[in-house]
Amino acid sequence: MKTMKLIIIGLFLSVSSAQAQVSVNVNIGTPPPVVVASPRVVVASPPEWGPVGYDNMEYYYLPDIQMYYDIRLAQYIYFGGGKWIRSQRLPSHYRNYNLYNGYKVVLTDYHGNAPYVYFNSHKVKYYKGYKGKPQKNRRDYYSHNDYHRNHDNGNHDHDDHHDHHDNGNHGGKEHGKGKHK
Repeated sequence: MKTMKLIIIGLFLSVSSAQAQVSVNVNIGTPPPVVVASPRVVVASPPEWGPVGYDNMEYYYLPDIQMYYDIRLAQYIYFGGGKWIRSQRLPSHYRNYNLYNGYKVVLTDYHGNAPYVYFNSHKVKYYKGYKGKPQKNRRDYYSHNDYHRNHDNGNHDHDDHHDHHDNGNHGGKEHGKGKHK
């Protein structure tokens, strides 16, 4: 009987200490909550050399150098070393390429991360030297319009008043010779 009491007391103590250990381990072993911030995506604005009128597009295809430009990430995408490479800079063998003068095909119908999956189609449809509709680059267009916004007194027609000079002929009318219409 005494032995039985000792066994019961021993079991009781071991169960109590096991519960305490479990309780302590659970409280100590619980990691603090982890707060996961969403990844920061930098969305760049279109480059100065990009065509006007396509502010919300994602990619250009540059037919003369057969590569893409990711507008959102400001990265060139080109094929080299057997794979597609993304870079903030043009590859060295195109360092003299003039992005302002080259034609940019705006990929209006592609939304994704790999426009080059259509490269074989793009390089045929938009061959080297391809020129579609005339384009104005953003730098020239916006600097031209900023100039007129800042220098116009409201009395001029914005269409062509600065582009054509008639050396005093004023539109073909011969002012000063008595022949006013």
